Amino acid sequence: MFEQDLNQYWKTVVDTIQDGVMIVDIQGTIVSVNKGLEKITGYTRSALIGKPCLVLDCNICEIVRENKGEHWCKLFRDGTVEMRKCLLTKKDGSNIHVLKNASLLHDAEGKVLGAVETMTDITEIIVKDTQIEAFRRQLQAEDSFHGILGASALMQEVFDLINNAAQSDAPVIIFGESGTGKELISKAIHDVGKRKRNPFVKVNCAALTESLLESELFGHVKGAFTGAYHNREGRFEAAKNGDIFLDEIGDLPLSTQVKLLRVLEEKVVERVGDNKPIHIDVRIISATNKDLMQLVDQGAFRKDLFYRINVIPITVPPLRERAEDIPILAESFFRRIQLKGGKNIQGISSDAMDTLMEHSWPGNVRELKSAFEYSFVTCQEDLIQPHHLPPAIFQAKKFLPGVKKTPNNHKEIKKKQLVEALEKAGGNQSEAARILGVSRVTVWNRMKRFNINLKKECK
Repeated sequence: MFEQDLNQYWKTVVDTIQDGVMIVDIQGTIVSVNKGLEKITGYTRSALIGKPCLVLDCNICEIVRENKGEHWCKLFRDGTVEMRKCLLTKKDGSNIHVLKNASLLHDAEGKVLGAVETMTDITEIIVKDTQIEAFRRQLQAEDSFHGILGASALMQEVFDLINNAAQSDAPVIIFGESGTGKELISKAIHDVGKRKRNPFVKVNCAALTESLLESELFGHVKGAFTGAYHNREGRFEAAKNGDIFLDEIGDLPLSTQVKLLRVLEEKVVERVGDNKPIHIDVRIISATNKDLMQLVDQGAFRKDLFYRINVIPITVPPLRERAEDIPILAESFFRRIQLKGGKNIQGISSDAMDTLMEHSWPGNVRELKSAFEYSFVTCQEDLIQPHHLPPAIFQAKKFLPGVKKTPNNHKEIKKKQLVEALEKAGGNQSEAARILGVSRVTVWNRMKRFNINLKKECK
């Protein structure tokens, strides 16, 4: 292609570019713009050409205009502008964030004729950055404790226990229904404690077979079993000077319970296939959604092990017992999913929030999070409405029809539920727990909290 051909097609090339391109003379008068700049600013080409570039009100030019010397513009003084973020004013008066680059234009003899500027619209990037920063501030809000959300009195008690437990090396056990956030609490104990600079190792006792579990916990030596081709350290060794989290400890086989008891008492482990003791310094944090005392009575859990791990117990309340935390959690999950998915949903309707407040939440916080993941798929409106929630929540029969579960009457509702269950069970706490779908420990805790006297309340 000859040079004259390039000149002929240059305007087409520039207009194809999505970024804004603007050429000004040495007085700053706009002499040419491309279609990209028209789209970005909202001005037509005819509205811009012949006007001073100040019409775009670039915020980084404000300082330059204070110069009253030979060069009225910093670009003509310095020669270039590279990768500068700035704010322009569009024709409709709104602001737009752009990334600006600029260079001077010279003739064949080196004389300055003007300048060319390119502008990339980065408004969406800036908005995302702002959202991320707002989200970061939200995570550090008053209602958050090391990633655990809750402003209720029950959760404040849990936070106090976490702080106290973190200052000790004694074993901690976390009781709570599935989905209440027991793992988050274990991590918070580690993060607050004096072992926080050392490893935090997690083991799910229900996810492995008995033979694999012992190998995971205590390690093995080469040849200990088929497939043991080399020595391997266990999780206890890996957690050296740190914390080990034994989730679902109620599913631990009896044979493994014996070995764990020795670890607690003697601070040593033996790898599978070896009898050489390895000294360890590890604090044990365990968790379960089962009634361990009931398992002890059934012979499925060792009583001596129970008392060794039950030194600092922390009971995580189910979501239905802290209804005042539902709006806080709901807003947090909404913002997280909104930020991740980028869907243009503005918020949660009051009717949808009422529906969330009235649900019993058998799956606890995990179920609430899943409800919002579902809602972001089904919602095509500005606000999440009740019918966007999962059918199990939207169509669920409400307890005590006509009575809204507000924080003010929530305790009375729970007390009434418990009394009715105890009456049906004839005062048997285990049977009452089965009726309510909770553990016997939870029933006992509620009786204590609500000051329920079996003889007085259950006639």
